[in-house]
Amino acid sequence: MNSNQFLAKRLREVFLDGYWIANTNYKNQLKQVTWQQALQKPLNLNSIAALTFHVNYYLNGILEALNIGVLNIKDRYSFDMPIIKSEEEWNSLVDNFLANAESFACAVELMDEKILNSYFFDEKYGTYHRNIEGVIEHGYYHLGQISLLRKMAT
Repeated sequence: MNSNQFLAKRLREVFLDGYWIANTNYKNQLKQVTWQQALQKPLNLNSIAALTFHVNYYLNGILEALNIGVLNIKDRYSFDMPIIKSEEEWNSLVDNFLANAESFACAVELMDEKILNSYFFDEKYGTYHRNIEGVIEHGYYHLGQISLLRKMAT
């Protein structure tokens, strides 16, 4: 298996269909959450909705950068989630998140090894490979939080 295929498989594991590392994935967790549960902030922690928006912000931003060749996302905006007022809006966020996760995995799957080993838009960010691994690690970090928040939801 080539590096690009391996990374795409790992992305799908954390976001869409894997159970190996965390015994769950985002799709499994998010599809079981109502919009009211998604907005709860137990112990004044982030909500499931805020974490979903946050991770999706990076997936969407990196996908856009891959398409236009410019990285425009800024960390300071990654939690600027619009207010969710209905189940429909929650489902739309989840569906958009899952679509971006699949699109991102597909984009990685198509990457050439030379691209994976080249700098990610700027030398200071390291390689594409390093950044894709970062997306996976960031994904698992927040998946753990979402799993705990889901257990705390009423």
